[in-house]
Amino acid sequence: MVERVLVIGGTGPTGLPLVRGLVARGHHVTILHRGIHEHDETPTTVAHIHADPYDIASLGAALEGHTFDVTIVMYGRLRRIAELMVGRTGRFLSVGGVPAYRGWMNPWSFEPRGLPVPTAEGAATVAVAEEDEKGFRIVRTEQAVFEAHPGAAHVRYPYVYGPHQLAPREWCVVRRVLDGRRRIIVADDGLTLHHHGYTENLAEALLLAIDKPDAAAGKIFNVGDTEVLTVRQVIELICAELDHEIEIISMPFEFATPALPMLTQPANTHRVLDLGRIVNDLGYADVVPARTAVGLTARWLTANQPEPGGIAETVLTDPFDYAAEDALIDAWSALRSSMSATAAQVAASLTPSGEARRAPGYGLAYSGPGGRPRSQQEFVE
Repeated sequence: MVERVLVIGGTGPTGLPLVRGLVARGHHVTILHRGIHEHDETPTTVAHIHADPYDIASLGAALEGHTFDVTIVMYGRLRRIAELMVGRTGRFLSVGGVPAYRGWMNPWSFEPRGLPVPTAEGAATVAVAEEDEKGFRIVRTEQAVFEAHPGAAHVRYPYVYGPHQLAPREWCVVRRVLDGRRRIIVADDGLTLHHHGYTENLAEALLLAIDKPDAAAGKIFNVGDTEVLTVRQVIELICAELDHEIEIISMPFEFATPALPMLTQPANTHRVLDLGRIVNDLGYADVVPARTAVGLTARWLTANQPEPGGIAETVLTDPFDYAAEDALIDAWSALRSSMSATAAQVAASLTPSGEARRAPGYGLAYSGPGGRPRSQQEFVE
């Protein structure tokens, strides 16, 4: 069914593929934005309304006399926009963020620390401002959306990556590749899992909510890539895409200061979403697999390089101070050499009674190379 769709925003990283998808479905699309980020990628059939989504008076004046079958809010003061659109739209779809979950911004909210893995939509949200003010405001905004539009659908975005991202985490690797760096520091072997969503995949999630209104009505959905990559995997995928060899230097979190911009969080704990609801209720599947999307992002950044020292690098807080990184790596390498000798001494030491000490190793639960020997010389079917 062809519908009149208003997209508030529509010119950002996920807005562009969303608008293209709506147009491809035959909808009559209007985007409301400030008019300072026009893109050639926006289909020419799309109507434009220029107003400030953060200024409700400006927004109200611009929408005077307009009604829509569907409104998708990706930008602006969501709570006030939801109130303003009562009586002006048939359906309401909004975009929020995962900091609504208790522990996303503050992993010390749990003991032991760390967000539950995976985190489903029914998980605890931030209940008091003293614990996490940003998360608390996000939760209250979600509640206001459903008070104004009980049949609304709301999606919680993770960290977004892909073309036009204003804080491109992948640039931390891509620039080092372009600068010819052969070493990069990661925290704790780069094994932290942090849920991300590629622009095209997040847009697909929103399009499914439009395509299946009955299944989406009144629900909150986690969205993101179906595969959650580690920091190490992201680095390796980027370097493979750009045909560059780099040595990954692992350090404990407390020492790996240059790795913090890629972690984008205050601890080395995991942030993983449960996508069961959007998969089961709306039939979501990635348009672009995460391993492919990382490579595409690396290529896009190579062709559209952020300005050195500009807003993207400022937001990332990565100084690209290679001299400092090399000094840290050299110090860590020296420490590791001395620790290796100590570890060997521990393994070879004697017990107080003079007997050889049993060296630490794997038990029967171990599964991997060099495990328990086979019980028969030949394999029998």
